[in-house]
Amino acid sequence: MHKIIFILSILILGGCSPKWKELNTSGGFKLIKNSNAVILGYAPSSGVNIIEDEGYAFKDLNKNGKLDPYEDWRKTAEERAKDLASKLSIKQIAGLMLYSAQQSIPVKNDTYNGKSYDEANVLPYIISDGQKKFLVEDNLRHVLVSGVESAEVAARWNNEVQSLVEGIGFGIPSNNSSDPRHGAPSDIEFFAGAGGNISRWAQSLGLAATFDPELVKRFGEVASIEYRALGLTTALSPQIDIATDPRWSRLIGTFGESPELSTDMAKAYIEGFQYSPKNKVIEQGWGYESVNAMVKHWPGGGSGEGGRDAHIGTGKYAVFPGNNLEDHKKPFLEGAFKLGNETKMASAVMPYYTISFDQDPSGKNVGNGFSKYLIQDQLRDKYGYDGVVCTDWKITADAPVKYIHAGKPWGVETLTEAKRHYLALMAGVDQFGGNNLVGPVLEAYKMGIEEYGEVFMRNRFELSAVRLLKNIFRVGLFENPYLSPSRSDSIVGNPEFMKLGFESQLKSLVLLKNKNNVLPIKNKTKVYIASIKEFKRDFVGSANFKTKDCINKEIASKYFEVVNNAEEAEVALVMINSPYNLQVRSGFDIADLKKGGNGYVPITLQYGEYKADKAREKSLGFDADEAEMNRSYKGKTVTAKNSEQLDVILSTKKIMGDKPVIVIVNIFNPTIVAEFESKVDGLLFHFGNQDQALLDILSGKIEPTGLLPFQVPANMETVETQLEDVPYDVDCHVDSEGNTYNFAFGMNWSGQINDARVKKYSIKK
Repeated sequence: MHKIIFILSILILGGCSPKWKELNTSGGFKLIKNSNAVILGYAPSSGVNIIEDEGYAFKDLNKNGKLDPYEDWRKTAEERAKDLASKLSIKQIAGLMLYSAQQSIPVKNDTYNGKSYDEANVLPYIISDGQKKFLVEDNLRHVLVSGVESAEVAARWNNEVQSLVEGIGFGIPSNNSSDPRHGAPSDIEFFAGAGGNISRWAQSLGLAATFDPELVKRFGEVASIEYRALGLTTALSPQIDIATDPRWSRLIGTFGESPELSTDMAKAYIEGFQYSPKNKVIEQGWGYESVNAMVKHWPGGGSGEGGRDAHIGTGKYAVFPGNNLEDHKKPFLEGAFKLGNETKMASAVMPYYTISFDQDPSGKNVGNGFSKYLIQDQLRDKYGYDGVVCTDWKITADAPVKYIHAGKPWGVETLTEAKRHYLALMAGVDQFGGNNLVGPVLEAYKMGIEEYGEVFMRNRFELSAVRLLKNIFRVGLFENPYLSPSRSDSIVGNPEFMKLGFESQLKSLVLLKNKNNVLPIKNKTKVYIASIKEFKRDFVGSANFKTKDCINKEIASKYFEVVNNAEEAEVALVMINSPYNLQVRSGFDIADLKKGGNGYVPITLQYGEYKADKAREKSLGFDADEAEMNRSYKGKTVTAKNSEQLDVILSTKKIMGDKPVIVIVNIFNPTIVAEFESKVDGLLFHFGNQDQALLDILSGKIEPTGLLPFQVPANMETVETQLEDVPYDVDCHVDSEGNTYNFAFGMNWSGQINDARVKKYSIKK
């Protein structure tokens, strides 16, 4: 017999003595600890009470006075999800299928009780009007969190959200998530004993340069603890596309161009994120420190034609001139779906925006998120994947102009928004990224009834609901979604995690050239640090330049004697960025279109002027209704937006004369170094790391160990003639010392590194 226990009276009905106790808390929620260590958290304001069964405590989430199977933490996530899915209305399931647009905390461009954020004068963790709407009216339960003011604010906002949704319907918690957030601001100093707002690690391409999957696994374990402290239970990562075209603007987020290295890094990353220690496991390796990993982008998005990206319509085609789609699947099939721990596989998958051109045997060319062949026939039926499939953001929204950053309905532009939802559902999709409104999903449901009948569509919706709910049950949110703000503040960016992150940055730096052993630079050496026009990469297609010292002089002065002009110096340091094209709009120039051209232009990996004489005469991808349209840019000329950085190198060398110049490149893409390499004495690549990590290497405090996670092209001609879908197919740069900058090349103070990592991963042909 189930017994209802109201905590305030602690009334026990029946003969079984209670196996739980209430814990002292602050912050508007209560904690109940069961004798087997399962902790329940609930907000009295939500109206939820506690039910006792066999002496244990359970949350009465639907307030019906009895213990339903989905409320019983003794049952498996599968059993609980199926029970709850069967109880939900279609509108509630449709809400589960939504994944919000990005939400900063606080949302300063939303309203609060009808007033602007500044006018409302509210605390930064208060829920905005827009958030209340999609949580209450649209039943949305998956929120993408972007910026947060602090760990404490993030924790308090999480508690506000969880308290709100706990009191609605069946009390389904909010599964909050984040894109990668552990990158390092370059000019902030690291102190071994100090914490920070979050631990700062090498970016994905930098992690790849360590060639160390165990380090990446440790990153996942640390990052998942910090995510949970921020109220985040899903990571929209890792990005495991193999970077087979060196021009792709998202290459920095990958693990490089090696299918084998990317596979091992993917496996390690996901094992780390989804891991929970034994004392915090709920079932099958999942537990209270686990974070769902949403691996992206199936079946691989690194082969955009001409290196263009599919965030806008001009880059919507992934092409496979080398017939090499299978290599792009390896990090998924042999990595993300074959984990070495009990969680077995990444819990969610995101297809990319691209149309994988002419890969569907039926001849259909639609975006990967609409492709029944790639999702249902391949991913689900052939390879047996039964986790959540979530679309990339806004694939169902309209794209009024192909070269503007808006919706991304590639291949189905002429369909209605509701019809796009329906097409994706029938292709095997469970969830719609960037969609806050339930209306189009409900319209899609009606379309399904007309074609297949209500029983079929109800079953189809429940199938997705079970997948989505399992990911919430397995991480313990139904039991306790609440956080202690002070504890979150102490966890996120704590000294141990900061130290581990900084060490990853050190291990990622790649030394490529060390002529006459100019490195390391001795203490008290007079060093000149050049100024450059630095830019902030803007995802929507613009660049913000400002002149600054390329390395923080205050930090550098702790290593060397920093002088203000090159004439006085013994050594000069110049740090530049990879050649910059207009990020998302890379490969398309509106000015060319207005002049009567087709708008398509080259993407350059060199700084100086480049004319694409070796480009294709005719593009490979084309729209069915634009069969005669040619996206070729052959013969067109472009110059990198930051070409002045090359001038800084050359002018500094001219002043320095025979004195050594060392160049450090902040790598976003493989860079044509032939324009300056023979004129300088030292060359290093880094991947958005802190200046202090660079200085630790330059000064010899730490010996470099990083290896190239890609080939460095000799020139742009070899970039144009390589095949977008094939790795290792450019002619590599050979420097003045005779070293070839091939995949897995790197140096330490003794010369070229040839260790176990190189032997395992170097190109085998």
